Amino acid sequence: MSWIAIWWQDEVVDGHKGPLLLSFVAFIVTFAATRTITRMIRAGKGPFHNVSSGGVHMHHSTPGVLLLIFGGFMAVGSPPLSWWTYAAGVIVGIGASLVLDEFAMIFRLQDVYWSQEGRLSVNMVTLAAACVGLAAVGVSPLDVKGLSGSTTAARIGVICMLVVHFVFVMITALKGKYPTALVGLFISPVAWVAAVRLARPTSPWARRRYSPKKFARARSRSAEFDKRWGTVRQHWDNVVGGAPSTISPPGANNPS
Repeated sequence: MSWIAIWWQDEVVDGHKGPLLLSFVAFIVTFAATRTITRMIRAGKGPFHNVSSGGVHMHHSTPGVLLLIFGGFMAVGSPPLSWWTYAAGVIVGIGASLVLDEFAMIFRLQDVYWSQEGRLSVNMVTLAAACVGLAAVGVSPLDVKGLSGSTTAARIGVICMLVVHFVFVMITALKGKYPTALVGLFISPVAWVAAVRLARPTSPWARRRYSPKKFARARSRSAEFDKRWGTVRQHWDNVVGGAPSTISPPGANNPS
């Protein structure tokens, strides 16, 4: 039996991850389709165009919120592992993707979809996809399968390890490394390494705990990191979400 078949049986079938896996696929497909359509509207190509109702521009986060609410209530009100649960997973994935694609607009309460500030939406979608994808394939900090027949000492040991792990995750977040903290929830060594390294200079940890000398080191390290990886991150954001611009092309204002 191949590792794919083993994973499918252990994680998807026996682990009841079918709805989550469908939600993850729907999330990715919806985001890819949404960004493709909005970029075509921005360029003035294809049959797509902005949608307005009574002179009010309809953003796709609006149906996204409705789908997210509907899917959430369907999930909690459906029999376990019924086809309703799988349908709810797809609906939640679609709704979450539409909402997070305009997260920056909701966060700033203004239309920044194609501006530099709009990159926050791409970052949130990337982080959400990474976390949900890790959970769907079975990577979880709370995975304690096999402990039901273990001794009390073994259970206490696992609980202590989880507490220590979450402390490292919290320290990572306090050091201003929020994406790393999210990934570290699922991949423990990521949080452990990040927790012992220098904090970001804008983080609460650096402002409250660092001496002027150590704060200067943190600022220098942060500048080196941004210089090294800033271009890579910018290229990734351009490929995924489109290059930002303050002014949209004529006839394609604020595409959504």
